[in-house]
Amino acid sequence: MITVSFIIPVYNEEKRLAKTFTALRTMRVPCEIRLTEVIFVNDGSTDTTASMIKEFSKHNKRVRLISYKQNQGKGYAVRQGMLAATGDYAFFFDADMSTPLAQIKKFLPHMENHIDVIIGTRKNGESTVIRHQPLYREWIGKCFTKLTRFILQVDVTDFTCGFKAFSKSARLIVFPCSTVNGWGFDAEILFLTKIMGFTMAEKAVTWTNDENTKVNLARAIPQTLQDLIRIHWTHTIKRYSFHLSRFPLFGDHVPLYQFGKLSSHLNPYLVERKEYHLLEGELLHPSPSSTSVEVDRREWVSILSLRS
Repeated sequence: MITVSFIIPVYNEEKRLAKTFTALRTMRVPCEIRLTEVIFVNDGSTDTTASMIKEFSKHNKRVRLISYKQNQGKGYAVRQGMLAATGDYAFFFDADMSTPLAQIKKFLPHMENHIDVIIGTRKNGESTVIRHQPLYREWIGKCFTKLTRFILQVDVTDFTCGFKAFSKSARLIVFPCSTVNGWGFDAEILFLTKIMGFTMAEKAVTWTNDENTKVNLARAIPQTLQDLIRIHWTHTIKRYSFHLSRFPLFGDHVPLYQFGKLSSHLNPYLVERKEYHLLEGELLHPSPSSTSVEVDRREWVSILSLRS
């Protein structure tokens, strides 16, 4: 059975968390998959986001929270969740649930084939977009995709869809070497995935535009362009560096990389992986929970196993 972790980055999401909690309570996934944990990463929220998640976790022992006071950016938040995850695969997605959690079933064949990185896409011609973005946003998105593919030479149709899965080996090597904390982090992560030789696959998903999106194009566009230039410059001039001793379990990948000293500004590998549960500075140990699943006569199980 494939174990899966969910990573949900949140920043001032008090108005949308009720929808997130409902989706988690009612989700259904293939019986070949077992959900081990749901990790919320509170990226310095100033509203009641953290307290709402704490309350939710009291009744759902698989829910965990990583919280810090200063806003760092979505890329930083996803990185913390990925390095804390314990499942065979870790999915990250947005709190607005633009892509239904049931879409995980489309990723199962790729997980069974041990694909390292699986990318949800809205733009390969096979996706189902229930509610489109405004035309100007779709046009900007297409331009960004073409520009990113040209600069980074990564053959992906949708860099920014917030529905991606990473195998354990991929996330423990790729994410410690990422440097982009802002909206351009998706492009960097997929670029690193390519140059490190990990396998990638795209899968069309169902997606609905959230009209209450927090993406400010006036700030996101110049920042993302700067990130793309930075990623390209780092690869061609500085080179990404890796420290083999930090990843002793993945020696088979050695021929693919240029190893060097791990720069101090990169996120360090979390040695104390079993003690990552942070609630505003309070270190908590993950508590054991029992698995309670309700099986029907089809190939699905109901994951109300969030309830201990």
